[in-house]
Amino acid sequence: MSTKQTLSFQAEVAQLLHLVTHSLYSNQEIFLRELISNASDACDKLRFEGLNNSALFEDAPNLEVRVSFDKAAKTLTITDNGIGMSQQEAIDHLGTIAKSGTKDFMGKLSGDQKADAQLIGQFGVGFYSGFIVADKITVESRRAGLKAEEGVRWISGGTGDFEVETITRAARGTSIILHLRDDAEEYLNAWKLKQVIAKYSDHISLPILMEKEEWKEGELINPSDENGGRQPGGMVKTGEWETINKASALWTRPKKDITEEQYADFYKAISHDHEAPLTWAHNRVEGNTEYTQLLYIPAKAPFDLWNRDKKAGVKLYVKRVFIMDDAEALMPTYLRFVKGVIDSADLPLNVSRELLQESRDVRSIREGSTKRVLSMLEDLAKHDKHDTAAGADGVTDVVDADDKAKEGKYTAFYSEFGAVLKEGLGEDFGNRERLAKLLRFASTTSDAVTVGFADYKARMKEGQEAIYYITADTLAAAKNSPQLEVFKKKGIEVLLMTDRVDEWALNYLHEFDGTPLQSVAKGAVDLGKLQDEAEKKAAEEAAEAFKPVLAKLKEALKDKAEDVRVTTRLVDSPACLVVQDDGMSTQLARMLKQAGQQAPETKPVLEVNAEHALVKKLDGSVHFHDLAHILFDQALLAEGGLPEDPAAYVKRVNALLA
Repeated sequence: MSTKQTLSFQAEVAQLLHLVTHSLYSNQEIFLRELISNASDACDKLRFEGLNNSALFEDAPNLEVRVSFDKAAKTLTITDNGIGMSQQEAIDHLGTIAKSGTKDFMGKLSGDQKADAQLIGQFGVGFYSGFIVADKITVESRRAGLKAEEGVRWISGGTGDFEVETITRAARGTSIILHLRDDAEEYLNAWKLKQVIAKYSDHISLPILMEKEEWKEGELINPSDENGGRQPGGMVKTGEWETINKASALWTRPKKDITEEQYADFYKAISHDHEAPLTWAHNRVEGNTEYTQLLYIPAKAPFDLWNRDKKAGVKLYVKRVFIMDDAEALMPTYLRFVKGVIDSADLPLNVSRELLQESRDVRSIREGSTKRVLSMLEDLAKHDKHDTAAGADGVTDVVDADDKAKEGKYTAFYSEFGAVLKEGLGEDFGNRERLAKLLRFASTTSDAVTVGFADYKARMKEGQEAIYYITADTLAAAKNSPQLEVFKKKGIEVLLMTDRVDEWALNYLHEFDGTPLQSVAKGAVDLGKLQDEAEKKAAEEAAEAFKPVLAKLKEALKDKAEDVRVTTRLVDSPACLVVQDDGMSTQLARMLKQAGQQAPETKPVLEVNAEHALVKKLDGSVHFHDLAHILFDQALLAEGGLPEDPAAYVKRVNALLA
């Protein structure tokens, strides 16, 4: 006998339904994730109960989820053959929120659409997300083990009450029939449904089935006239069902069972990148914290790489359940280009972004994942160049095919992401040494950005006690800087650093493998053992003889220069600007001003070449004051700066040329 009753929702459910139907449109498609996830759970429960009672499987041992739609009726149906519900369970499960979670859940609702949408799934109330797209939901169910006549139908329009009645249902399990609103008709489309299921539910280990469709031409308008045109054609269902998900998450499968093409396809699906990744690592980590990581390094930088406020990070799953898209707490900011999946066995399913920041397990995953990415980069760097030249015995080294495939990849990676990697020097103290080994620069011996600190050290001259570098806006400005003259004369290599981040990053790196880093534009140049006694003596004598001119220069330039001294670094140029060892470089000060930030007012030191004809001309010149300012402004121009008063500079030069 069919019994029908109308019941009221628990107060909290009514409040929740109001929120769902009036607010949650920020990520509409999550309803499908939630309903498929619930269907999968129902099958898991049957599998568990069936361990002790195999009769519950009845005549359908294969568990599955089916998704179907009816355009004419405007319905979308999700059916599972899992544990199902009795009438009382339908009233309990669909009319109330479990008491333990109710208070907590209602206390967390904020009115923030995105946050609330995430909470829906976290608190096990995902069923109600169906009302995001439906103005009525019908649930038909029968619990495994009950008779066919003991089925239940539950109907609600998402307002204050719901109807329950007894029905006859031959199949065990549950069908959720969504009567879609007009603004949700896109979900009556096989392509759209497959896209959403691939995004959120590919990891579900059960097959998700949809009915196959094929194109059918429309009927002839005039059956006796082939050329008279046809009615519009359309997709028609064939009656055959196909599995549309992989039915096992890629990262949960053994590596040996996954092809390179499958890895690349998965990367493209999660990153929306049309290019294959540069490299990837797939590992299961066991110990105090258990998790699986599948991490990719892209081949090309995204256009918004430098937007540090953009949400970045890897996808987080907990026990194969998708939690969030951009779990930035799992990867440091300087590795924001890394894509991939981390699936934790230990984190709770209702993990929030706030909890991620505080969790000890998350810190462990972050450290492990950072180390894994650095290991991938170290491997690429190691195989970047191969010396396949024949040895003394005339035999050429055989290069492994895998190693051969990695050749040039690190150079390609560095040209896209090298500048971001440098941010790690200031952000990741624990891995600073590893990062320093991965950095590459151009130098006075190579325009290509391929010189590492280790390469540089291996080529250092006997007696050289520092790694010398210069920072500039462009490679040309660095290569032609007057500060390099003495280094070129003596054949000492200097690293040329032209990324905007270099100045900032090098504040955190003062030495490499025990050798100090020294900017050629800071402090007095002390070439130590590389300078012979005769050179030192000649420099001291020149400084002594030049003292009266220096005093006049200091007076003339007191508003512009902190000090004026005789240089040991210039060979061909008359003058250059340097800053004190602990001072901010003029390039960094310029960059800060360009970015609209306050830069401390620092005056540079003017170093003059006492042997240069223009400097010699100073002594006794009637144009001393103008020459002094021209000398300073030319030094400023040589390093990419601009005179404070360009018109005055031009006027002085013209007066001397006249």
